Amino acid sequence: MLTIDNVYSAKNALKGVARETDVIYAPKLCKGVDLYLKTENLQVTGSFKVRGAYYKMTRLSAEEKARGVIACSAGNHAQGVALAAQKNGIKSVICLPDGAPISKVEATKSYGAEVCLVEGVYDDAYNEALRLRDEKGYTFIHPFDDEDVIAGQGTIALELMEQIPDMDAVIVPIGGGGLISGIAYTLKTLNPKVKVYGVQATGAPSMRNAVSHGQIEELSAVSTIADGIAVKKPGEHTFALCNQYVDDIVTVTDDEISAAILALMEQHKLVTEGAGAVAVAAAMFGKIDLQGKKAVCVLSGGNIDVTILSRVIKRGLLMSGRSCQLMIELMDKPGQLKNVSRIIADLGGNVTSVHHERANEGSDVNGCYLRIILETRNFEHIREIRKALTDFGFKLL
Repeated sequence: MLTIDNVYSAKNALKGVARETDVIYAPKLCKGVDLYLKTENLQVTGSFKVRGAYYKMTRLSAEEKARGVIACSAGNHAQGVALAAQKNGIKSVICLPDGAPISKVEATKSYGAEVCLVEGVYDDAYNEALRLRDEKGYTFIHPFDDEDVIAGQGTIALELMEQIPDMDAVIVPIGGGGLISGIAYTLKTLNPKVKVYGVQATGAPSMRNAVSHGQIEELSAVSTIADGIAVKKPGEHTFALCNQYVDDIVTVTDDEISAAILALMEQHKLVTEGAGAVAVAAAMFGKIDLQGKKAVCVLSGGNIDVTILSRVIKRGLLMSGRSCQLMIELMDKPGQLKNVSRIIADLGGNVTSVHHERANEGSDVNGCYLRIILETRNFEHIREIRKALTDFGFKLL
């Protein structure tokens, strides 16, 4: 049974293993909101997962430890289990989807785990882990649907109650639901006035659908840059806990997640993965009414694959009005490019790319197209530049 005593027991077990992560004030991310960030992206192994994994490991019997443990993960639970097993002298086998970021795969191996890559997504890795458990006799460590794991994640709520005792709301990422279940159960038990909001990616809204429809459902597919929360089916324990203790669940798009990752990097020098930024994305884009409230966003992890970071930043720049592309139709005669450049420069835009091409069949024989990519301050800045160009007589497509 999940009890508040278990959460306090987990807190004691994690002393000297998990960090008590800092809370950072971040008022600029969402105007009108007293916003704070719980930096679990700076946790040991780079995510909150070590809390639940380690506590679960301490609760195993000697026989279960001797058999070794097996787990499945999109990456972060893998590292948590691998580290916990290493510290307890237990053999660990981790099944990961073959699309997991290389950085997470290598980090898992670095903690001494045996890694098994499985074709597909998290749920495919889960099924393979169960098969190996039955075949080899390993002890299975569930990434979210386990009451000891949930209790371990609940220790975040205990820290928050000490760090921000007068908070009005906490915003939490949801994949399978272990993190929000632990936080919501603990907060609602100790301070029912605190609102708890969950956030999922629009391409993986499994828990939102389940709570909305009143029953556990499995998505046919998931698609999101937030690989840490790309879960097709929530757990039975987590579904019940979310149903009872979570006030609302919202979704954010990949573009909104990218914008949040960029804002966290620029404004607070914090690197988060997609799943780690969804709570901030929900606050930034008004998915939850937080005006005048003191709210905390849980940054659940920071293990982003550096190979996709540049693509995420590019999308974030576009989503926040920091970059734009203009297509201008003009007459191919001297001075045209000079006038375009002057107008943009006078308004403070910075051109980063120019592509000039002749007009297509059917248009003016002297016509051409100018495709320009430029750096801008915000969407209002883009509107100023577009207006100045059209006022001068240029045709924007």
